[in-house]
Amino acid sequence: KGTGAMTCDSYRTQIDRAGADLRAAQAAHTAAVAAVTRQGDKLTHTRAAADIVQRVGFLVQQEAHTAIAAVVTRCLRAVFAEPYEFEIQFVERRGRTEAELVFLRDGEAHHPLDGTGGGVVDVAAFALRLACLMLARPQRRRLVVLDEPFKFVSQGHRAAVRGLVVDLAEELGVQFVIVTHIDELHAGKIIEII
Repeated sequence: KGTGAMTCDSYRTQIDRAGADLRAAQAAHTAAVAAVTRQGDKLTHTRAAADIVQRVGFLVQQEAHTAIAAVVTRCLRAVFAEPYEFEIQFVERRGRTEAELVFLRDGEAHHPLDGTGGGVVDVAAFALRLACLMLARPQRRRLVVLDEPFKFVSQGHRAAVRGLVVDLAEELGVQFVIVTHIDELHAGKIIEII
């Protein structure tokens, strides 16, 4: 009886320990399942937030494109008889969004530096600077200082450029300070340095 009772007590102790271990394991399992569930929820919310950020980013890109392209295209149309349309194309490269600036004519895209000629790039660069100033938040002082911004504009388009600058200054309340050696571009108050 002594050995059997001892054995029975020893089994009972082992069973009680095994039961305690089982309850501890079940509690750890329940906690692990809850942690996995929380992490799954967190991942779901993170993915949803990333989708929202991506959609907002796309909308901001489109708004910026519309505003900037309108200014640049307007300036090109004011100067050139057969103007290019200006477009910003957003391209995914290496996991990042990059902006490519292109000129369009007759549905065909042209890289700005590939033979557009006649000062098209000069007018577009001027318009891009102006668009950046107008879209800046908080608003900045409406002053644009440029050094020979239209040096590649052909002689036949210079009067149109001068008219564009004068019109924009009046319409948008922008003061342009332009350094130039081209007499056809003189407008407003002129200071000659000899």
